[in-house]
Amino acid sequence: MTEPLQEQAEPTTLLPEDTPVSVAPGGPQESGAIDTPAKPAKSKTRFASVQPVLEKLFELYPQLFGERFLPLKLGIFQELLAAHPDDFQRESLKAALGVHTRSTRYLQSVAAGQKRHDLQGKPVDDVAPEHIFLSIVELFQRRQARSGEDLRPKLRAQLLAAFEKSGLTRQDYLARIGTPAEVIQVLLDEVLSEVEQQRARRAALRQAFEASGQSVEAFADALGMRVGDVQAALK
Repeated sequence: MTEPLQEQAEPTTLLPEDTPVSVAPGGPQESGAIDTPAKPAKSKTRFASVQPVLEKLFELYPQLFGERFLPLKLGIFQELLAAHPDDFQRESLKAALGVHTRSTRYLQSVAAGQKRHDLQGKPVDDVAPEHIFLSIVELFQRRQARSGEDLRPKLRAQLLAAFEKSGLTRQDYLARIGTPAEVIQVLLDEVLSEVEQQRARRAALRQAFEASGQSVEAFADALGMRVGDVQAALK
């Protein structure tokens, strides 16, 4: 289910649709909108109903809703209502933000791990690891549905980078993301195991270095490793 927009502007579940977002005449258009199969009438009607609100958001905050989409800070829904009581109604703004945050371009910004931004376009908070994970998986499902290529290798690489960047333990990460589909779970199990092994090797290397009393250069030379690789592992 989607978190209330009062608290959270982005989806926390996998969504089946790829809603095109064109926020202003001649303005930025959702990537893939031209070659995306036609959507059900209900989806088109919903998009048409929020188009004026999206255009207004683009006009007021082009740094957030323009050519580049950025993850939105928590509470931005209330801030928009408070800042523009004459421009936005609660339900229409909620629907418009729902369309915006389900767009491929928005999900790409979340999946990339960009920070949340406030109305001034300033980065304020990190996106939660579970939202990064869900965005990565949603984008994979959308692309795989339109592609004859097996995109799982790319998905695996993205999941690996996301888990490693999260800094969470395997148990904490799984507790946050819930239970994914089987095909995702298989890849995720591989990724979690690989990152855990990498972390264990780095920890062992740090312990050995600290016990050696050597400089990084001498330690790397003794192990036949590149200095840069040792430095990266010791960070």
